[in-house]
Amino acid sequence: MAVVGVNGVGKSTFLRTISGVQPALSGKIKIKGENLENISPERLATMISLVLTEQPLSKNLGVAELVALGRQPYTNWIGTLTIEDRKKIKEALALVKIEEIQAKKCYELSDGQLQKVLIARALAQDTPLMILDEPTSHLDMYHKAQVLKLLRDLSLRTQKVVIFATHEINLALQLCDKIILMKPNEVVQDSPQQLIQKGHFESIFPADLIVFDRATESFRIKT
Repeated sequence: MAVVGVNGVGKSTFLRTISGVQPALSGKIKIKGENLENISPERLATMISLVLTEQPLSKNLGVAELVALGRQPYTNWIGTLTIEDRKKIKEALALVKIEEIQAKKCYELSDGQLQKVLIARALAQDTPLMILDEPTSHLDMYHKAQVLKLLRDLSLRTQKVVIFATHEINLALQLCDKIILMKPNEVVQDSPQQLIQKGHFESIFPADLIVFDRATESFRIKT
């Protein structure tokens, strides 16, 4: 599920709020019928894994070490990894197909490789819900498509719910089952096909420059 909309409409605020990173401005958030405010941080870490746009991390860590941090909610106070923990780490590395770089330091990686490592860490956390804030920022066109295709494949293979904010609306239309479209005065949620049929994408941007082409189901520059 992609969360899309213009800059400043509240995509990151929405994701940070539903994941418990910041308090809600209003309303209630429920996970499996339980109020988020009643869920301890320790238990929430077994329910939601996060990949934020700017994450504080030491790039001196090795790839396997960073992925292993995803097991923190399950280890003891000194972080001892069990056989089960090591199995989950190995599975995450394999799912994202980064086994060949697991011995590298994070500072040696490209932006695309580092993004895959962060996704693997979230997978190792083994939560039913993964939330990612603009996972393709700083990537070129090929690697944007590669990361979003990876997220779709992981969702299908692991049966996890993946929610991510993105500016890559054209890619989201091709890959996502559902889209949350945020506008300044309205939020709609539906399948890409239903949103297209109802004309929701035609009013996102000022029509003087960018238009939505129903024939190709994509945005194009007006010439």
